Amino acid sequence: MTTPRPTPARQTAARQTAARQTAARMPALFLGHGSPMTTISDVPERRAWQALGRALPRPSGILAITAHWETSGAIHLTAGAAPRTIHDFGGFPAELYAVRYPAPGSAVLIDRVGELVGEHRIVRDDSWGFDHGAWGVLLPMFPDADIPLVAMSLDRAMTPAQMLDLGRKLALLRDEGVLIVGSGNVVHNLRLFRESMGTVPAWADAFRTRINSAVAAGDVAALTRFVQGDDEAEKAINSGEHYLPLLPVVGARLEGDAVGVFNDTVDGALSMTSYLIGDTGLLAGI
Repeated sequence: MTTPRPTPARQTAARQTAARQTAARMPALFLGHGSPMTTISDVPERRAWQALGRALPRPSGILAITAHWETSGAIHLTAGAAPRTIHDFGGFPAELYAVRYPAPGSAVLIDRVGELVGEHRIVRDDSWGFDHGAWGVLLPMFPDADIPLVAMSLDRAMTPAQMLDLGRKLALLRDEGVLIVGSGNVVHNLRLFRESMGTVPAWADAFRTRINSAVAAGDVAALTRFVQGDDEAEKAINSGEHYLPLLPVVGARLEGDAVGVFNDTVDGALSMTSYLIGDTGLLAGI
């Protein structure tokens, strides 16, 4: 009796499965990105990103869920071999506009996301690139820009519960060596920032404290259900796009994961509060 020879497709699938099974589990990160200037300034938050980049196992790929890319009705993913660097801000020094983050794209990672969340839910989009929400935090962490990167949009048609469920589906990527990064801010209100900068408003501090407790406890109700008249939440979340990348990261929490909080600062109506979900020993010394 002869054994059928595996087809090339089956051999490729077997290699991919083996690679997934042997990859080190990566943490999931939510990074408060703040001002674009943080990326090129010698400040504690940037130094923490640099230290974290050195501490992490090398990812096989990065999936960055960015507050700066909003879509409706589908999840868009940056397609193409070399997505462009986007400078989606104004009024900053020329040095910032000269920054490029030439990380390669990854059709393989996009295909895997499609497998996990459903091909009907995703759009391969070559019109976008790596915006400040993506490269702003990844440049200090991985300055060589040599790790395959896919940016993911926020589908604003999704409910908060659906965004948590998205994270649950994506969590399998962590055991395949993929680093999931949500980039936004727990507290983000540019309308109130100028008048409050340099202070720690009571409402911002209280909301930051509430969310820190909810993330640590896995209290999804406290993270997604806010009653009318909740002044702290209304001011901190307001338009929502900077808060929402937190939810898929929380959803990607796996059994046994701890939660570490770092860069836990508030400047006026903006917080840099960040979370590592997974092996919090990676935060030692940060």
